[in-house]
Amino acid sequence: MKKGFCFLLAVLFSSCQWFTSKENKNNSIARVGKNYLSKSDIQSIVPAGSSKEDSIIIIRSFIDKWATQKLLIDAAERNLNDKKKNELNALIKQYKIDLYTNAYIDEVVKQTVDTVVSIDELKEYYKLNKENFKTNGLLVKLRYINLPYNNPKLSTIRDKFFNFNQKDKKYLEANTLQYKNYALNDTVWVEMSQVYEKLPIITPDNRDEYILAGKKMQVRSQNDLYLIKISNVLNNNQIAPFDYIKTTLKEVIINKRKLELIKKFQKEITQDAIKNGEYEIYK
Repeated sequence: MKKGFCFLLAVLFSSCQWFTSKENKNNSIARVGKNYLSKSDIQSIVPAGSSKEDSIIIIRSFIDKWATQKLLIDAAERNLNDKKKNELNALIKQYKIDLYTNAYIDEVVKQTVDTVVSIDELKEYYKLNKENFKTNGLLVKLRYINLPYNNPKLSTIRDKFFNFNQKDKKYLEANTLQYKNYALNDTVWVEMSQVYEKLPIITPDNRDEYILAGKKMQVRSQNDLYLIKISNVLNNNQIAPFDYIKTTLKEVIINKRKLELIKKFQKEITQDAIKNGEYEIYK
């Protein structure tokens, strides 16, 4: 170990009884120069139930990291020139200011901003800004059922799946325990990554063969049968459907409110300080 750095780590007799050796200076377990690490600094770093061996490893690693940081900061303070240290101290001071002010503003905004966005407001914002929301890939509306090929009700399920009136849908929903996987709501837009995950028979290579609006298909793969109906397809770089980006629209509107609230708060706090004589500019 480096000169000036000594460990005073006592032997651990159990995972819940940390140190039983004679206490050293200031109840410390390690020293780097004039810096001491006390037992209280490490009492909470070992997870409950850790073995004696694991506890020793965790504590030793913590002490090594603490020692390295102390050695590095001491070396930096000795070797960096005054100009560099002044630059760094200015950055540290500004960083503290930013942390405190941002944390305070965040708390004010959190307690003040209105997070309720009506459906009418969402639709209006979408109407005015929809050109800014384009699809990043292919979107699909589809329904499917994956079931064993030897299912005794296969013929009935297949007929009802492709016919799909209200009565058929209720029948299919009542028999979901017979499916390996399924999705019967074809009114929701989904990304192709989800399609690839749920329907492994469809890949980027054969996508154009399967993903066609209005296409109905049954595809056998070993002992499985896939029943698929593609209701609609939306290509890349098209205006994203309202339902697909509704959550995003809400986030955008709330963030816009937050920014407006921050500007208003910053202006008001300055105006109040001027009014109360707490802020003055001398000519």
